[in-house]
Amino acid sequence: MLLTTAYFPPAAWFALAARDFTLSPDRVLPSAVYLEASENYQKQSYRNRCYILAADGPQMLQVPVVHGADPAITAVRVDYSTPWVVRTERALDTAYETSAWYEYYRDGLFALLEREPRTLWELNLSLIEWVLERTGVACTLSPTADFAAPGTVPDDYRSRIHPKRPDTVLAELGLDKPYYQVFRDRLGAFTPGLSILDLLFNEGPDSILWLKKLKPKTI
Repeated sequence: MLLTTAYFPPAAWFALAARDFTLSPDRVLPSAVYLEASENYQKQSYRNRCYILAADGPQMLQVPVVHGADPAITAVRVDYSTPWVVRTERALDTAYETSAWYEYYRDGLFALLEREPRTLWELNLSLIEWVLERTGVACTLSPTADFAAPGTVPDDYRSRIHPKRPDTVLAELGLDKPYYQVFRDRLGAFTPGLSILDLLFNEGPDSILWLKKLKPKTI
């Protein structure tokens, strides 16, 4: 499967990453995901933005980047000249302080952001790996060595998950379903298309049940 890097990707990204991994009582067979490392950075995409759920609706969190001479996605540097990390932490505190699992994950997540990785690629990879471990999705991540033209490789989802395009991935996987959200009653309905953080903070370890259509364990 071929995916692009993303900043706290939507739940659909992780549902794809979880699609092929096998979980059984005696062994775990991880899925394999190739991350597009041979493309140029694209503006207004999930590569440097995500959406969380605030009291008044979806709120965008964005990583500012430095546009240098090299536009390669692995070379784009994060701009730390503004206090965006502090603003991000405050936004997450405000949005999820009453969710069931936020306090459990908060310190570890903030520690990653505060390390200030130099490039967007490094930042995103560290966050994706952190979420994979917390959700229990067994997945090996490998960077691509060359750029493949669209339509030339199977399971190419590079252009499918984008903030400006309809997201039909979850419906295709049979995972187009709601889960508990802090502000659902106030907003009147479930809000889809959010960062994986929304699922993780509300469902915690049970996020894997949502991503893989697994049933809760019974005693």
